[in-house]
Amino acid sequence: MSMETTAWQQLHSVMTARQERRPFARATLRRIGAFARPHRRRIAQFVVVSVVTALLAVATPVLAGRVVNTIVSHGDRGTVVRLSLLIALIALAEAALGLLGRRLSATLGEGLILDLRTAVFDHVQRMPVAFFTRTRTGALVSRLNNDVIGAQRAFSNTLSGVVGNIVTLLLTLVVMLTLSWQITLLALVLLPVFVLPARRMGGRMARLQREAADLNAAMGNRMTERFSAPGATLVKLFGRPEDESAEFAARARRVRDIGVRTAMAQSAFITALTLVSALALALVYGLGGWFALGGTLEPGAVVSLALLLTRLYAPLTSLAGARVEVMSALVSFERVFEVLDLEPLVREKAEPRRVPDGPVAVEFDRVRFGYPSADKVSLASLEEVAALDTRGGTEILRGISFRAEPGQTVALVGSSGAGKSTIAGLLPRLYDVDEGAVRVGGVDVRDLSATSLRETLGMVTQDGHLFHDTVRANLLLARPDASEDELWDALGRSRLDDLVRSLPDGLDTVVGERGYRLSGGERQRMTIARLLLARQRVVILDEATAHLDNTSEAAVQEALTEALSGRTAVVIAHRLSTVRAADAILVIESGRIVERGTHHELLAAGGRYAQLYRTQFEKAGVPPEAEPEAVG
Repeated sequence: MSMETTAWQQLHSVMTARQERRPFARATLRRIGAFARPHRRRIAQFVVVSVVTALLAVATPVLAGRVVNTIVSHGDRGTVVRLSLLIALIALAEAALGLLGRRLSATLGEGLILDLRTAVFDHVQRMPVAFFTRTRTGALVSRLNNDVIGAQRAFSNTLSGVVGNIVTLLLTLVVMLTLSWQITLLALVLLPVFVLPARRMGGRMARLQREAADLNAAMGNRMTERFSAPGATLVKLFGRPEDESAEFAARARRVRDIGVRTAMAQSAFITALTLVSALALALVYGLGGWFALGGTLEPGAVVSLALLLTRLYAPLTSLAGARVEVMSALVSFERVFEVLDLEPLVREKAEPRRVPDGPVAVEFDRVRFGYPSADKVSLASLEEVAALDTRGGTEILRGISFRAEPGQTVALVGSSGAGKSTIAGLLPRLYDVDEGAVRVGGVDVRDLSATSLRETLGMVTQDGHLFHDTVRANLLLARPDASEDELWDALGRSRLDDLVRSLPDGLDTVVGERGYRLSGGERQRMTIARLLLARQRVVILDEATAHLDNTSEAAVQEALTEALSGRTAVVIAHRLSTVRAADAILVIESGRIVERGTHHELLAAGGRYAQLYRTQFEKAGVPPEAEPEAVG
């Protein structure tokens, strides 16, 4: 490897590494050791291969010098042949060890990536919904990609580099000092001329690279927002295409300018290093030749010194930047551990219970709850803010108590922000209550296994979220083992079978991001089909017909009638017409139940429900008596 190539690699590592100086954290090192422990045998093999490779790298120049000495002294031809064959064998061994080392490095690095990514992914899945409502998705994905890969480099690159370079450096120095201590010391004098420009240029180019990365990230975020279906629609309705284009072009031009400056700086740097390399070799050949002609140095030693010179500068240059690489890897590990250290607020017990078989009742017993503050569920770096919002804990629910008997439908109505959706979120244990208890089948949800709770309780939200996948995949999310007939049965009962049959690929048609290729009513019926397929005994409907027109609402309501049949249901409704047939209606205001009863009982009482009911139909311009009965 030439001196300029090695220096360029070092320059690149300085450019790509995070320029942070911090002390070694022993706790971080211990945790890294815990992740590395399963790979300790492969790490040991990797270190051994690196050391042997370093030994072979120093042997070749020494043997080359002996070949030259044999030729100059008109020695035995057989000796030249044997030395040449030995050099060839060493070259073959170096190649084989290089491949083996690369395999060990790749296996070790990729294995570490697998362990870290799996640990982070599994941990994030256990986080409460509040974590996802605050965290920027891109920042979280970056931890799973960029930071995990940065941590991997500590094992696949830095480890082998440090071990191999130290061995190579020590052996090279010993051999060079043995051959000629004068030339060796003079060669070391040129080291600052070689290393300092690399570090200075590296810092300058690192700043350019970071600026380019920030600009590219900003453009990427802008494109992600503008190119999504909702974002593109918003731009077409309210945006100014000319201004959007001008802003994007300005950032793109800045990236172009940085690219030109970086290319020129790289070229100047490589040219300078090539010159330094030539000067160093000239020193060896000039001074070595002078000594050789004076009889104080063998000609072969001059050749060996020239070849060893590259073996000397390469590890010195790499080790000069090893601290930066190690610090970069530590930062990556710390950022990964930062996510792993977030304690999930919702935890499953060591020996959880299952929901009893048979009909299921739902009960809220004096429940009090307030959403946790950001510092309990998130990280400032994941929200991309300077400091987390410490506000939180304000009580949303204040002593909520009610019971839905098996097969009953209980409706929750009230003003926006009263706490209805919060009640719905506590049932599937998206959050844990602060006081009181939520019971399903007579068992506190905190004592139930997550699997049993999912199998028992299903939920349809107002946004009808679907993944960017096929109809089939979105349905199988509820029951992966469902047959083709069961899929079509669920679609038929949700009044979607005709639509799906008309799609280009039927069940294998991709529905688009968030199901955007379907209408709002079709998305809702798709989530209802998923609910029917899961066959859960308790159903939660959180404003499932909100934002739908009358035609879509009628279709969804018809599908909901099928979904609620024979099931215990908690229904949150903005349109009061959809809950008139509920077994019980609870009016929620400011986190309390202020009224409860049937539709007719509450109307007769003339309280808050009657007021909401009259106000809603007066706004719609429809007499209350003209509104049809909903099926609950």
